[in-house]
Amino acid sequence: MPDSATLLLFIPTMFLVSISPGMCMTLAMTLGLYVGIRKTLWMMVGELLGVALVAVSSVLAVAILIDAYPILLTLLKWIGAAYLLYLGIQTWSSKMSFTNESDFGTSITKTSLFLQGFATAIANPKGWVFMIALLPPLITPNKPMFIQTSVFVAIILVSELVCMMLYASSGRALRTFFMKNNNDKWMNRITSLLLIMVSLWLVVS
Repeated sequence: MPDSATLLLFIPTMFLVSISPGMCMTLAMTLGLYVGIRKTLWMMVGELLGVALVAVSSVLAVAILIDAYPILLTLLKWIGAAYLLYLGIQTWSSKMSFTNESDFGTSITKTSLFLQGFATAIANPKGWVFMIALLPPLITPNKPMFIQTSVFVAIILVSELVCMMLYASSGRALRTFFMKNNNDKWMNRITSLLLIMVSLWLVVS
């Protein structure tokens, strides 16, 4: 178990990192706007699994492998960027009406949402850099690594979930506004631009 001083430092640091605008939070807001909070939960599950994988991998020194073969991270980044760009272009030309609940409920699958979250989390270079820089130094060698890692990962996941819910809720508020004003076309295009922005963010980061 990490000592209390370490936790008092780690918890607020992690929350501030999570709440700051980034690829995963932008995606949560985008999907909150496009599909609503309930379906966005599937993206969150994927994102949390990806973040947990990055965190555990960092502690287990997979960072050494990525450092030796940076092409691996570059490959992940481009795959994630291409997928989000495809979704953005597809959404721009979408004819879906957000006031039609049957269209709204079936236009995007749970698997697709899960993969969006997972791909964005593991392809985020800043996420890897943060985890690699922060987590390994916090692990105390003379204490059980499994327990320490589990505590840190649990804190990270709770922080990420709370912040994604906040961002998705802001997207939901925008969706309500657009539905009241029947601006489905603008809603599609704003969502499309946000997805493309996250894709470009991946490429240039």
